[in-house]
Amino acid sequence: MNRIFTAIAPLAFVTALAACGPVNRSLESVHQPVVQRSDMSLDLATAGNGLAPGSAERLDGWFKAIGLGYADRVTIDDPLPYGSAERRAEIAAVLARYGLLLDSGTPVTTGTPGAETLRVVVTRSTAQVPNCPDWDRKSHPEFAASTMSNYGCAVNGNLAAMIADPEDFIAGTPYRGSEGTSTVKAVDAWRKAKPTGADGLQEIDTKSLGED
Repeated sequence: MNRIFTAIAPLAFVTALAACGPVNRSLESVHQPVVQRSDMSLDLATAGNGLAPGSAERLDGWFKAIGLGYADRVTIDDPLPYGSAERRAEIAAVLARYGLLLDSGTPVTTGTPGAETLRVVVTRSTAQVPNCPDWDRKSHPEFAASTMSNYGCAVNGNLAAMIADPEDFIAGTPYRGSEGTSTVKAVDAWRKAKPTGADGLQEIDTKSLGED
């Protein structure tokens, strides 16, 4: 009996180890990019149909402070029934310095703008792959024909970090027709780029490296 127990115990221990972690027998990773959206708002003073003196400068300073950039969406919550074209034009002029355009619609924010004010809302989305790296499941022994628990973390994590607009994970960019300029932009930039080593290679004295 002692010999039989000694032979079975290691096998049971190995089987238990192989069962640790989630089982995924497909080639679709369980680690997928997750998009999170946050809204930031700033209330600006108004004067009649336009912005109050100094409001445009305050808006520009706020844009710089939050690092406004590509993929950020900027909208206006104007208390006027139909909004003010003059106010929108002033805000759009500030926004143009960052290469962005005003979006239509307004996200729901806490409270409402006060009297003689309007609210500028910046919607920012970020993408990341949670729970990575994931080494819960051992790579061997593998008796369940499952991929590793960390499978997909590298590829999808890099994709989430590189994508310019995280909203593209949700809906993608709508087709706006073929535009030759946009199509060849990347190729044109590559052709005009200065080749690596065009200025020659840097000379380094290897003997001086060991003198310090």
